[in-house]
Amino acid sequence: MARGTLLVDVTPLRESRDFRSLWFSQLATTLGRQVVVVAVPYQVYLLTHSSLAVGLLGLFQAVPIVVAGLYGGAMADRFDRRQLQLIGKSLVALSSLALAIAALGLRGPLGFVYLAVAFGAGASTLDQSARAATIPRLVPGRLLPSAMSLSQALQQTSAIVGPALAGLLLAKAGVTWAYWLDVACFLPGVLFILRLSPQPPLADHGVVLGWRAPAEALRLVASRRLLVGIFTSDLVAMIFGMPTAVFPALALSVLKIGAGGLGLLYAAPAAGALVGSLFSGWVRSVKRQGMAVFIAIAIWGVAIAGFGLAGKLLWLGLPLLALAGGADLVSAIFRSTILQLSIPDAMRGRMSAFQMMVVTTGPRLGDLEAGAVAALVNPVFSVVSGGVACVVGIALLALLLPEMRDQRVSEEGLLPKSAAGP
Repeated sequence: MARGTLLVDVTPLRESRDFRSLWFSQLATTLGRQVVVVAVPYQVYLLTHSSLAVGLLGLFQAVPIVVAGLYGGAMADRFDRRQLQLIGKSLVALSSLALAIAALGLRGPLGFVYLAVAFGAGASTLDQSARAATIPRLVPGRLLPSAMSLSQALQQTSAIVGPALAGLLLAKAGVTWAYWLDVACFLPGVLFILRLSPQPPLADHGVVLGWRAPAEALRLVASRRLLVGIFTSDLVAMIFGMPTAVFPALALSVLKIGAGGLGLLYAAPAAGALVGSLFSGWVRSVKRQGMAVFIAIAIWGVAIAGFGLAGKLLWLGLPLLALAGGADLVSAIFRSTILQLSIPDAMRGRMSAFQMMVVTTGPRLGDLEAGAVAALVNPVFSVVSGGVACVVGIALLALLLPEMRDQRVSEEGLLPKSAAGP
């Protein structure tokens, strides 16, 4: 394969000023959020010494994510998507500000931590839904896989730098400073969004709020088996194969690597995903994107199980986590591309929100599952059994969904009309 087609395609950044603004805004805010991703479970584990308590973070985040996913998407189709991003980012910053104040001396009650995290999860879903629905407006269809690769590259860069920085802050300065960093990252994130062109709804959006808003999104998903496939496949991967809830227990009680080592566990999957994103130029040439999703998730499950079996052999376990992250990147690129190409712009807010609901709720449910199994058996068994269940589940899904298994795109990067729907 030629070098030019292997490296990540930066054409969307070069050709679209609005996409550049959106991309840099997300880079700033995602960096801060990745620090919080490590700080919150670390704080909860210090307060409780319980993996189940860490896993319950997922439950408290799941409800607001579902609500924001169902109703926030309708708002993204009815109101200006730039304004919704500004509102969402502001509310996320408020949640981190509350966590920073409550974490002084680790005196904040556990219930307050759960509530602040829940509030931030809902606000972040609103922000991310509006952002994801905006991307297809900023680049042509042929460049959408490249734009998704670039979005994943910034996500994974932040997921490497963020946990590493979090580990340093937690070890040297304390958990409060991790939350203050997220608040500080809010400022450049907002400044870049202000450079983005207004993103008003289409004149004929036909969006209603109230109970009918989530009903329309659910009806569209239920009517298209291809959409069912991309959402269900992600849930299989995240619920069974996402072991992050047991990372604190593994780092502090099993592997004995401390807070700095905990940062490495969180950063390793992102490192693999970043390497994959930098060499993702090949994604534009893949036609059977649905099959690519199935294969990538199977690799994810095998790598996660291997990490659990590696035990204290970090020289083996960390590369396996990196391999898992690279596989997850491929799955995310193609799932997002299939979704955005198969729905009209007037529905992209609702469907992007629905995707964010699945993408963010899945890991939280995975945290709950992993934490519960770790509490019943042990953390290592939780990791290994989850990886095996992921492989079995995605194999069954591939057998049940030939529409996704056989899906293809045209040379122009468009789905056939039968797959895209009316």
